Amino acid sequence: MYLLGYDVGSSSVKASLINAESGRSVASAFYPKKEMKIKAPRDGWAEQDPEQWWTNLILATNDVMQSAEIEASSIKAIGIAYQMHGLVLVDKDHNLLRSSIIWCDSRAVGHGDHAMKSLGEEQCLSHLLNSPGNFTASKLSWVIMNEPELYEKAYKFMLPGDYIAMKMTDEINTTISGLSEGILWDFQENSLADFLLEYYGIHKHLVPDIVPTFSEQGRLSASAAEELGLVPGIQIAYRAGDQPNNAFSLNVLEPGEIAATAGTSGVVYGVSDEVKYDPLSRVNTFAHVNHSPELNRLGVLLCINGTGIQYSWLKEHLAQREMNYPALNDLSQAAPIGSDGLLMLPFGNGAERMLGNKNVGATVKNINFNIHTGSHLARAAQEGVAFSMHYGMKIMNEIGIHPSVIRAGLANMFLSPVFRDTLAEISGATIELYDTDGSVGAANGAGIGSATFGSFQEAFENLNKMLVVEPTHKHKDQYDEAYGKWCEVLDKCLKA
Repeated sequence: MYLLGYDVGSSSVKASLINAESGRSVASAFYPKKEMKIKAPRDGWAEQDPEQWWTNLILATNDVMQSAEIEASSIKAIGIAYQMHGLVLVDKDHNLLRSSIIWCDSRAVGHGDHAMKSLGEEQCLSHLLNSPGNFTASKLSWVIMNEPELYEKAYKFMLPGDYIAMKMTDEINTTISGLSEGILWDFQENSLADFLLEYYGIHKHLVPDIVPTFSEQGRLSASAAEELGLVPGIQIAYRAGDQPNNAFSLNVLEPGEIAATAGTSGVVYGVSDEVKYDPLSRVNTFAHVNHSPELNRLGVLLCINGTGIQYSWLKEHLAQREMNYPALNDLSQAAPIGSDGLLMLPFGNGAERMLGNKNVGATVKNINFNIHTGSHLARAAQEGVAFSMHYGMKIMNEIGIHPSVIRAGLANMFLSPVFRDTLAEISGATIELYDTDGSVGAANGAGIGSATFGSFQEAFENLNKMLVVEPTHKHKDQYDEAYGKWCEVLDKCLKA
């Protein structure tokens, strides 16, 4: 028996098959091999054709099935992870009305800001746990105001994962977690955020039916099965946004646990049992995959735009052309803790939410041509990312996230000993690194939702822990001193 998981991103669609008996991944595939196209009709806009997601999902499915060499009839259930915060609109015949306005589109910022001011910060933050910001509800408000004739044809609005589930089952539904990421869930009332729907003029009948995150959410239709090369009737049994799903894939489900990623951007995602919010909206709070009205499990998300992209820039422009990431990681180990006073702020990839949406830019501070070398630059870059994550986690501390364990995939910047050690020492948390990813997590979610697994513990009993990094505290004073100096530079940049 097998479980099939998808991770539908804005760059590619990945599919993974896991053996339900062993819990091990047997095959993975992704499409396209180059990044999917993002359209930018105007500056600051970002759109994708949802049919592009479906086409690449079909190709990834064909590839993973050929690689695994299993019978399609042996697949028990399907799980879906997806890029968060997008907007998809369809008519009554389930035809697309426009391209999806995706997560990195900024056209609705003004709509969210105006709603926050008009409704009041206390009302928004206490009920939504976030500013309406640039999330799905605000994107829909933009459509209402700028494309009213199209809006009147709309039958339902969806998140990207809801659209993929619709293509598979011909049914339209969503989850509480999904509605919360669109800033459409009222955590005080445990219901739809009616006051925000009314303010934006969103017709309530456009909201999809709500299904549990782990549940039978529909079954694969005959037409979808034919396109995918599968068999009709397979359960769609799990759906979650990419960051909650990433945390789930790492078995991050309880208060005090944290999931992290450090790819192009960096994310720290912690679980809390308290309905609290950041009054300055520097971090976002959503319903986690195991949240329910009876049991609070909230995901507090910190996003840093400029993490791995800084390291990529360094490799491309400052290191020797033939130097790869492993060589750059080795180079960074030649410099001492604190990089002999050289400091780098990794904020060169746009405005940072945790800095109050300020665009302070990247900074290289205290460079001395008689002392500093490429090793210092490499280490300072990695320390800067670790320091920025710790800075964000201190914000998360204010709303009840006190990490004892940070879990991540053994990938990207977590492959570097300098980065791992710096983050462990400065945060005081144990770092656990695993061999998993979002599509494998989605497959495990399908195992829970279809009752193939009887518990979360069973789903993750074979999760492959690759490495554990414990804080030694041997050089804590040196790390603390370097972090303090880094904060001084950041403070000056914020005040500039």
